[in-house]
Amino acid sequence: MNYKIVFSDIDGTLLNKDRKLSDLTKKVIRELNSQIPVILISSRMPQAMRHLQEQLHISHQPLICYNGGLILVDNKTVSSTEIPLEIVEELNTFNSSLECHLSLYHNEEWYVPQMDKWALREENNTEVTPTVLSNDKVIEKWKGEEKSAHKIMCMGEETHIDQIVDFLSANFQDKLHLYRSKLTYLEVASRKVSKLTAINQLLKEHFHYDIKEAIAFGDNFNDYEMLQAAGLGIAVGNAKPEILEIANEITHHGKEDGVAKSLQKLFKLS
Repeated sequence: MNYKIVFSDIDGTLLNKDRKLSDLTKKVIRELNSQIPVILISSRMPQAMRHLQEQLHISHQPLICYNGGLILVDNKTVSSTEIPLEIVEELNTFNSSLECHLSLYHNEEWYVPQMDKWALREENNTEVTPTVLSNDKVIEKWKGEEKSAHKIMCMGEETHIDQIVDFLSANFQDKLHLYRSKLTYLEVASRKVSKLTAINQLLKEHFHYDIKEAIAFGDNFNDYEMLQAAGLGIAVGNAKPEILEIANEITHHGKEDGVAKSLQKLFKLS
């Protein structure tokens, strides 16, 4: 198959043990990008992806953020799908007794209720500094601005996250995607979108390629659909068992340059 485009997840897939891009990954993707586009696709916000694009010399390529909730082409929004604000409000009310950390994201904005251990960990992981503002005040602010969250990140004790999952599943199952990347982490996005819907839109409207001409790399549940649909879905060795099961190929661990090594082999790169 003559593959024409590559989509890669970031966390757990592209970064090394220090949560950085390895020298090999940078070298391989810089070389490959002279032949075909390499697109980053993640649950991250735009700022947490742009510095990686710069290092890979792919800043001119589109970005798929928030698990498909936001698509940027030439730094302009071509697709934006938010969680209804009333759901954000109801979750905030439900969480008042649990006091889990709720990070609220909209496009370039990231709000945290306080700089606790959860916020500090995410700041370290993404190299982005959030704005400290209570969830109540963010919701009030967004009401006036007629916007809502592209993503909610719930972080807290496992039992509390269990309760949030149960609450959201019982009340908004048809409106939300719930991605539990860890027992203490829950990412919430609109059910209208996924990484696959975003890929399909970009391929149709921007690149004019078929999904079977695409390679996709991933490791987690939010990568399932895109790996299954892509012409070549490749799971890194550390992927969830369910992802390993449906992948066309399994490469090395994400921390051991799995993406770079696969691309070297597929495209006969140095």
